[in-house]
Amino acid sequence: MSAESLTPSPATLEKVKKPWREVFAVYAEPATLRMLLLGFSAGLPLLLVFGTLSFWLREAGINRTTIGYLSWVGLAYAFKWVWAPLVDRMPIPVLTKLLGRRRSWLLVSQIVIISALIGIGLTDPRLALTPVVWCALAIAFGSATQDIALDAYRIESADTDRQAALAAAYQTGYRIAMIWAGAGALWIAARAEVTGVVGYQQGAWQTAYWVMAASMLLGVTTVLLSPEPAIRLIPPARNAAEWLKSALIEPFADFLRRYGKQAILILALIAIYRISDVVMGIMANPFYVDMGYTKDEVAAVTKIYGVIMTLVGAFVGGVLAMRFGVMRVLMLGAVLSAASNLLFAWLTTRGHDVMGLTFVISADNLSSGIASAAFIAYLSSLTNINYSATQYALFSSMMLLLPKFLAGYSGKYVDAFGYGNFFTATALLGLPVLVLVWLAARSQKIAHQPEHSGEISKESIPITNNENSFVEVWRGNAGLGLTYWGYGVTGGAVWGLMISLVQTTENKTVTIIMGTLFTVYMIVIHVGIWRAASKYQGQKDRALLAKFIVVFTAASVALAIAFG
Repeated sequence: MSAESLTPSPATLEKVKKPWREVFAVYAEPATLRMLLLGFSAGLPLLLVFGTLSFWLREAGINRTTIGYLSWVGLAYAFKWVWAPLVDRMPIPVLTKLLGRRRSWLLVSQIVIISALIGIGLTDPRLALTPVVWCALAIAFGSATQDIALDAYRIESADTDRQAALAAAYQTGYRIAMIWAGAGALWIAARAEVTGVVGYQQGAWQTAYWVMAASMLLGVTTVLLSPEPAIRLIPPARNAAEWLKSALIEPFADFLRRYGKQAILILALIAIYRISDVVMGIMANPFYVDMGYTKDEVAAVTKIYGVIMTLVGAFVGGVLAMRFGVMRVLMLGAVLSAASNLLFAWLTTRGHDVMGLTFVISADNLSSGIASAAFIAYLSSLTNINYSATQYALFSSMMLLLPKFLAGYSGKYVDAFGYGNFFTATALLGLPVLVLVWLAARSQKIAHQPEHSGEISKESIPITNNENSFVEVWRGNAGLGLTYWGYGVTGGAVWGLMISLVQTTENKTVTIIMGTLFTVYMIVIHVGIWRAASKYQGQKDRALLAKFIVVFTAASVALAIAFG
């Protein structure tokens, strides 16, 4: 069997339509449950070097500029491809023989994380910041290494059809861990404070981080009790040059060879797909503080309720991806993720509004969950199982590199232009993503058209039998309907937000620019509707298009009035 035969064709992303019972049964399989627990282990360290750590540092009196620059510790995740070949090929003495290649690296990375969490609990940022930085780097390095091994473990544990379910389970465990590392750590630190002592208390944070270290033992236990995936044995290299070729050069050459010219488009999509969320996320906690939200409100709404909404989104995204195909859900996630950042711009006009915050967090985290589940499944489909760790690490690193770098300057941007313009700018960063998703989906369909016919393959585009009924288009092409529904809802919400911003902003030039960009956006969407509907229907049915555009516009206006 060749390496190419082990790699799923992009066309398989659209060969779906399975029975609902079979779709849901995947979530009860042992491999899915194991991924839930390992997802918890992967998600725990993230906030402990970002959100929770920034809260601790701010309480200790560290200035915001320094805290912003410290977010670059997260670039360890973006450069994990550098040592991914080691994780992919290098055995760990004794442990690899006992546990296997994937589990041995998982165990070592988890031990590094636990040790660094204990170490950072012993530091005091008021006295010396350098030890905090080194411990944070160790946590990030260990966490990134765990991600490399865990991504490979997940890809090698199930076939392509089940990757979306494993991705959803992984995201679920990941988000549960984020609740614990976010709201849980704050809750523990608050209750570990000595009664009667006012102000910052180092001992409280030490307790919180040591409890987090103990929580990592759940991942250690899961690794020890889980089986090593059945993978193809790779013979050891005879020398350093051969090892470098097989471990680093061949995985990248394999990707370029399999996808050819499409590789550039795919890599560009990977590099910016999550740019809106990542850049905006760095300033989320400072925004909550500046808007007057209390610690309990932030913990309850953003750390607990928000993560629950992300879990729902991840589940929905996984199910929709298995049912309707990854590319359609990928587009839906991109639209919703960018639009949800505009809701934060709207929230800046509301002041201290807990209900408004709850609404925004609902939309933002639901969108994030849908986008994440689809995106992970998409990345998994691109890898060759022989180089899964190296290739997936490359993809996930590219996903974070540019967004994390830009996010380091987010504090300066907010100081110069304000929160409203910042959130709007992050939403606009998502517009190129829509174009790239559309081009990627289009290139896949063209690449897999039947050679003997100029018509679009029926395997890649379902066509309804009734060409004159809007209801039949909706029912017969549920994925298309969901995408259009997302366009309608977000279009109306954006329209309403534009009205609100026009009423509140003092910078009319910014308003004019935003209005112009949004008008262009709406025109592009309507043109896209026209082209897509004509392809799905097989002919340009002007009556059908007129019906849809009327419904779409009416929904947009209604939502605009509601939001405005």
